[in-house]
Amino acid sequence: MNTVQRIAKNMVVLFIARIASMLFGFFYVMYTARYLGPANYGILSFALALSGIFGVIANFGLDPLTVREVARDKILARKYLANGIVLKLIFGSLTFLIVFSVVNLLGYPEVTRKVVYIITLSTIIAGISNLFNDIYQAFERMEFMSIGQALQSMLSLVFAITAIKLGLNVVHFAMIYLIVNLIVLGYHVVITTWKFLKPKIEVDLSFWKSVVREAWPFALSSIFVSIYFWVDSVMLSYMKGDEVVGIYNAAYRLVYTLLFIPGIYFTTIYPLLSRMYLESKEGLKFAYNRSLKYFTVLGVFIGVATVLFSREVILLIYGKAYEASIPALKILIWAVVFSFMAHSTLYTLNSINKQIVYTKATALGAILNFVLNIFAIQKWSYIGASITTVITEALGFFIMFAYLKLYFKESLTSYRWIVKLALIVLGSVGVYYLTLEISHNLVVLLLVYTLGYGLGTLLFKIVDSTDFNLLKKALRGGGEIEVP
Repeated sequence: MNTVQRIAKNMVVLFIARIASMLFGFFYVMYTARYLGPANYGILSFALALSGIFGVIANFGLDPLTVREVARDKILARKYLANGIVLKLIFGSLTFLIVFSVVNLLGYPEVTRKVVYIITLSTIIAGISNLFNDIYQAFERMEFMSIGQALQSMLSLVFAITAIKLGLNVVHFAMIYLIVNLIVLGYHVVITTWKFLKPKIEVDLSFWKSVVREAWPFALSSIFVSIYFWVDSVMLSYMKGDEVVGIYNAAYRLVYTLLFIPGIYFTTIYPLLSRMYLESKEGLKFAYNRSLKYFTVLGVFIGVATVLFSREVILLIYGKAYEASIPALKILIWAVVFSFMAHSTLYTLNSINKQIVYTKATALGAILNFVLNIFAIQKWSYIGASITTVITEALGFFIMFAYLKLYFKESLTSYRWIVKLALIVLGSVGVYYLTLEISHNLVVLLLVYTLGYGLGTLLFKIVDSTDFNLLKKALRGGGEIEVP
């Protein structure tokens, strides 16, 4: 199987599994948010946010490092898995102590504390599961990762429906996360033992030292990213209350679910990018530029569509109780657009051993996010938090983009297609509003916008013959990736 076919096969497997997970997740979020209501859903969202901020300590940057190193040398798989489990347990214990101290020092109610404790434990378990996913990814056997993702979403939905039928409270909904993650961890242990290697525990202090030395930039990046991903929910909880957190997170969690799209793509090609750094830097540059173009075009398409149909989306999924989430959705979707674009820069930097650039960008973003939120949340509540999130995502992308532009010695003329994309957006939105004068049918409006945008990318040749050739290779085979 050639490189393009292997990438395509892994992306298809991940995409199918992720679509299944999305469907399960869609109904899980809808049922859970409607059943719990904004206040209790806000408690659950706060717990996820707090564990998200401190949970990265438990992982300590081990996941991207494991994928990169094992992709380059498969013999290292046993070493990284055996020692990684112990390291994550140690860092996980530290994480729990920190979270325990924070919620008690801040004086949160007993129910909130219980939910936080349970969610934090589930986050630690999930971190250990990720080590097994790292092995699948490095070996480019994405089907096993895919099954685990689908299993997790399906079980979450089943348990949530059961909890609703039984009339259980928010603490029991937190327990769903813990139980599901334990079951998924068991699945990973069985699959890894059967198909790859027998998991074991190992304490190799010299190896730990080298791993920590390499992993700390990844770890710091993860901490900073988690801060500007989650700190807004924590600050909203402390400054504005649980109901506001619930309203904000209804939009926030909805838009960030879309990150599964670049996630699938880069999960698949990250091992390839890591090898390209050693084998073909021109190939790496080509893969980076194409990836950036694809996810800019797709991200902008989704961003504009979300703004146009935001009201219908919120009311369909959450109902009238979450109508206040509509303006937040219109703003937050642009943070996702920048995140789509930033995936290309992030994974390219990691593959060329320049993860420290990402670390610096995320550090600056985290500081800016926290400072801006102090004022923005106080004045504009969750709308201010939404604006701050977009600013932070944009800053991180542009810093990484500027570095890679210098690294690959590119001029701005290489990105003329961005001007064309802006014209396509204006044209497709114009066609949408013209159609709105004669029809309010949502299907018709979405179809008109999609056709206008798609035809624009073809007419302006943003999608060119090279892209079609890559697609043909993915479908039919025919060799490795060729740099024009």
